[in-house]
This record gives sequence, structure tokens and C-alpha cells, in this order.
Amino acid sequence: MANVVLVSDMLRGFLEEGYPLYCGERTRRIIPNVQRLLERELAQGSTVFFLCDHHAPDDPEFNMFPPHCIEGTAEAEVIPELAKYKGEVIPKRTYSSFFGTSLEEKLKKLKPEKLIVCGVCTHICVLYAVADARIRGYEVEVPVDCVASFDEKAHHFALDYMENTLGAKLTSFGVARPKPAKFESLEAILSGETADVYFARTVEILRKEGLNPVATMEFFSGRAGVFCGIEEVKALLSQILPKGNREVWALADGDTIKEREVVLRITAPYQSYGLYETAIDGILAHCSGWATAARECVGAAQGIPVVSFGARHVYPSVVGVMDYSAIVGGCAGCSSVAGAKLAGIEPSGTIPHALILVMGDTVKATLAFDKHMPKGVPLVSLVDTFKDEAEEAVLVAQALGEKLSSVRLDTPPERGRVTPDLVKEVRARLDLAGFEKVKIFVSGGINVERIKQFVEAGVPVDGFGVGSYISGAKPIDFTADLHEIEGKPIAKRGRIPGITPNPRLKRIM
Repeated sequence: MANVVLVSDMLRGFLEEGYPLYCGERTRRIIPNVQRLLERELAQGSTVFFLCDHHAPDDPEFNMFPPHCIEGTAEAEVIPELAKYKGEVIPKRTYSSFFGTSLEEKLKKLKPEKLIVCGVCTHICVLYAVADARIRGYEVEVPVDCVASFDEKAHHFALDYMENTLGAKLTSFGVARPKPAKFESLEAILSGETADVYFARTVEILRKEGLNPVATMEFFSGRAGVFCGIEEVKALLSQILPKGNREVWALADGDTIKEREVVLRITAPYQSYGLYETAIDGILAHCSGWATAARECVGAAQGIPVVSFGARHVYPSVVGVMDYSAIVGGCAGCSSVAGAKLAGIEPSGTIPHALILVMGDTVKATLAFDKHMPKGVPLVSLVDTFKDEAEEAVLVAQALGEKLSSVRLDTPPERGRVTPDLVKEVRARLDLAGFEKVKIFVSGGINVERIKQFVEAGVPVDGFGVGSYISGAKPIDFTADLHEIEGKPIAKRGRIPGITPNPRLKRIM
């Protein structure tokens, strides 16, 4: 069964300036995410329905709202950015996508695995679509960065209500999942040096006793979050498990997980993998912790790109894995070359303070960057080194013109960090000087709460750089238990013997 995507009211009347119910720039920020969502789902065979306001000229709703999206007018058309995607338009005359429409009948025929609801407005038509779908027993997923509203407070209330009252699953679409990375297991892992010594002793004892039964081990999570690390675990298992006698089931990197959910099941001769229980737990723990923190930031950003800037906060040998996990969690990019390589993307980075301090001038440093870096590298200037941020931003923009992509604000704590008012001032100064297209990227102590502060205040931020909130994330504890020995159910006290059902697991080996 494929999914069904319900796209709510992504219409010109709501998302284009000049119409009476234009919902604002916040709603337009989700367009790229909705595009990528549709591309992904259509590629997987999902069905797309565009639920669209089509009102009669004398619609009773106009007693509450100005006349809008009247059938036959441009207002009632799907925005051009989405009109190209294959999908059926279903007109609706109320907040509900089900009442008085053909949607229910179509869903009964399709019997989808789940409904994915996106669009506008979160607290009106999106909320009603989710409520109506849940009442009918459908599993519903709402990618938080693919929904938006003109009222930020109501938007957050609706998301909370969908999750905690209606039972919808909130996810973060962010960017498409990276292609499976090519990991190589470290010699220290393969040799067993990173294992708890009691596992090494266990394998040694069993070898000397001539015992090597086919055993099934299940790994489960200590708390909810975003699953990550299975690609690296898969690389390890492919080297250690006997090819003719192995069976591995698992979730995928990027899947959301529940507390105590089984995420990995291995069936193979115990001696082939028993030594590596410690390593598998550790890989999943840290990678899932990083990915979960990244997902929290991406969700709070509501469609504004988040880039992982945490490489300097972790031990160098794990930088690549940390940044890859952040990408799995939804980050649009990362600063490290190693992480970008694993994720199959280009690394993201701007000009550091060091270059500006050595050259003695922000404009000179930016011009040098433009002169010597490849043309494909985005030109982003750091504008808080010597002068007032707004002043430096305008000076750089005047010197670089259309070449300048963005300015980055990274004001240190000693100067009060980057504030919503500072961003608004920089935006206003750039606009007054004629540089409306220059974007503003914010970094420096950014975390979920600060992101929410910027977003809820409607601050015109075009990107966030997040460091230690992701890199310093608490790992998600994973535990492994044996549940079968030679096909016989078994477990220690307090655990249930036998295989733990989880239909979400897919066979990977």
C-alpha cells in the first residue's frame, strides 16, 4: 500500500501577494519543502490530492472572511510551483477536506498505508484534514516544515493538538534523506578493542566450549527520537556475519522511533557478532542522539534551512559521522568535508573571522574570497568583525553587488549575540540600500529555543547555523537482548522471550 499526500490550499489566493487572504512570507517558505515531498512520494508511487478552496460567489464563509478563491478565478488555482506535479484537484467549500467532497470515497478505494498532510493554514484546513482523517482511523503524518500559517501562535497550538490530542505523527521533512553512505569499519572495532571485555571473554569461552548456536539478538531504544547509524552498523555486519547463515532486519536512517521500539534484529551464529554488541550500541546511541537534536532544530525552524556547525565541538575522528547524522536529522548542510562526503553533498561554510582579521577589512576579505574560490561556492560574508553588523552588511553588498548571496551574523556573547532586533535592522538596511535579494544567515549559540524565538517573532532569517546543540546532544541509549537460541524463545527475567514483533522492520541482509 502506497501513501496518499493531501496538499491543503496551496493556492495563489493564499500564497501570492495582492490577494485579500495572502498568508505572508512564512507560508511561502514551505514551498521548496512541499516540492521535495511531492517528488519523493510520487517517485515511491504515492497518490497526491490537492484539496483546494473553490467557493461560490455568495458563499456563507464570506460573512467571516473576505471573498476569496472563488471558483473559476486565478485565486483558486494551485500555485505554479506545485501545479506541475501529478495530482488530482479536489474542490472543497469548507475547512474540511472530507465534508462534501469525493476524498473519502477515493481513499476507501486506495486503502493507503498512511496519509501525509501538508499545506496551509496549519490551524484551519490542515488541522481539520488531520482531525477528519484520524476520526476515520487513518494513520496521519504531518511534516512540520511542510505546513504553515499566518498566525504563528495558532500554528504551534495546532501542531501540539494534532500530536497530543489527535495522535498524528509529526515529522520533519527538511531535505531528502542522503543516499546510504559508504562506511568502513575501523580496525579497532573489528579487532574487538572497543568492546566491553566481558563480551570478548564470552566469545573466548564459547569457542573453547565448542558452542556457537544460531542466536537472535534484538536492539531497542531507550527513548523516542530519530534513528541513525544503521548504515555504519550494516557495513560492520557485512564483514563479520557469515554470508550463508545470517538474517538482519532493521529500520532505516532517518526513521522516527519510539521508546523501547526494536530497531535492529540479528539472527546468525552468536560467535560471529557477540563481540560487537558494544560497538553497535555505541554507534546507534550517538548517531541517533545527533540526528534527533538536528530534527528538533529543523522542526523549530519551520522550513528555514539549518546547517550543522558542530565540527569544532567533537573529537576529530567522529566529525564526519556527527555531521552525517545531522544531515539524516534534516539539516540542509554541514561544515565539515568528512560529513559532506558521507552525505553525498558539498560542505557549507562562509568566511571565518580569521581571514577578515588577517586581511584587516571585511570587504577586502570578501573580495579575496570571491577572487580565489570556485564560482560554484556561494558567496557568504561574515559581517560582525570590525564594524556594526548593518553597516558592514551594506558595505559588502555595495562592493560585491549581485555576486553576494548572503551575510552571516555571528555576534559573540560579549556583544549580546544575534538578536531578533539586530536581524530586523540588518534586513531593513539592506533593503533600503537596494539589496533585497541578499539573505541573512544567523549563527552563534543557536539552539531550539532561540530558533523558536526568531521564528515566532517573524524575524526574516534565511538560515541557521547550529553547533553544540547538535554536536553535544545526549546519546539515545540502546540495549541488546538475546531472544532466541536455535529457534527456542529465551530472555532474561523482566523481558519477554521470543521475537518482538515490529512490522516496520525491513530486511537489510
